[in-house]
Amino acid sequence: MSLEFLFTSLIIVLLPGTGVIYTLAIGLGRGFRASVAAAVGCTIGILPAALASIVGLAALLHTSALAFQVLKYLGVLYLFYMAWGILRDGGAMEVNADKSTRSYLKIAVTGTLINVLNPKLSLFFLAFLPQFLPADTAHAGLALVQLAAVFMVMTFVVFVMYGACAAFARDYIVQRPSVMAWIKRCFATTFGALGVKLALSD
Repeated sequence: MSLEFLFTSLIIVLLPGTGVIYTLAIGLGRGFRASVAAAVGCTIGILPAALASIVGLAALLHTSALAFQVLKYLGVLYLFYMAWGILRDGGAMEVNADKSTRSYLKIAVTGTLINVLNPKLSLFFLAFLPQFLPADTAHAGLALVQLAAVFMVMTFVVFVMYGACAAFARDYIVQRPSVMAWIKRCFATTFGALGVKLALSD
């Protein structure tokens, strides 16, 4: 397993996708323990996309470059959509001080569904994992499973850290709308830049 894979995966996990946004919102509204439940759910939600993508990778890798290009531009469109969704009123990063008594299980289930229905995961496993397989890999399926498992562990650890930071900053951010507006603009700019970078890549 290369350092390049670990570094790239860490960057992907750190970027604010729907799972990160959900974990941050739960941390801001319910505190640290609830954010851990959200992180568990989001991590479990990776499994279906990982398994489905790994099963289909053998066929994808033997098709023409056209299939890969189609996936790439779907990823570009999704990144731009996320940027727009963050900036619009009532969008994905609209945070409030929700203090409802939802169980941790329900929080985890919601996190699972968010990632199961998140096309970013499928695009990641389909478009990026094959790049880290050596050309002489004897058991590609097993190698892909190992890469996906490492990605899931990194997701959980990073999401717990996000939740801890959100819980720590909860009072400050909820009471200062201007701070949240600045954070939203930064996240949206990141998504837009990633979309442009992906569109220009080979």
